[in-house]
Amino acid sequence: MNFSTGHFLLVRRHWPLQPFSMSDEKQKPPAGQPFANFDRRVPDGDSLERLVCRDCGHIHYANPKIVVGCVVAHEGKILMCRRAIEPRRGYWTIPAGYLEEHETTEAGARREAMEEAMADVVLDGLLGVYNVARISQVQLIYRARLARPSFAAGPESLEVALYGWDEIPWSELAFPTVKLALTHYRQVEGQALFAPFTNPL
Repeated sequence: MNFSTGHFLLVRRHWPLQPFSMSDEKQKPPAGQPFANFDRRVPDGDSLERLVCRDCGHIHYANPKIVVGCVVAHEGKILMCRRAIEPRRGYWTIPAGYLEEHETTEAGARREAMEEAMADVVLDGLLGVYNVARISQVQLIYRARLARPSFAAGPESLEVALYGWDEIPWSELAFPTVKLALTHYRQVEGQALFAPFTNPL
């Protein structure tokens, strides 16, 4: 949009194929060897290499994964999970995981809290959007609180605990974005309104 004139720039896409629908079984790669008939090349109208089917021309787009989670607070403490799975088994994290198909980011964050910590949570704002380009991830982390004081280790957690700020096992955190989200949570603790954070460029 040109903010000085209020005009929008529109781009017309020229699609060589019908848009791909995950519900269209005929266009899904076959089981077993899903990309046996695919070549890596730049499709018409594109600028990047993609996997393109030699038989039907279907283009497989490899897009970044979306991770959703939340920093959950209860009575001044933070809910933490010790991972029972790789990567980083045995290290501490916040409830988080991959977004499922047909799921909103809010629903995904609540689901992850239930799966990993058996915790029913109430979200009260998007805390941060973190880009991890080296592994093609975008992480959306919410601020949350326990809906009721009940939690336990789920199948993906060795243990779950509430930690005060000075009790958090900082040297045993699983991922850099966990520390980032906790730090950002601390900066807006008690604030009703805040803008989502992001990671430094």
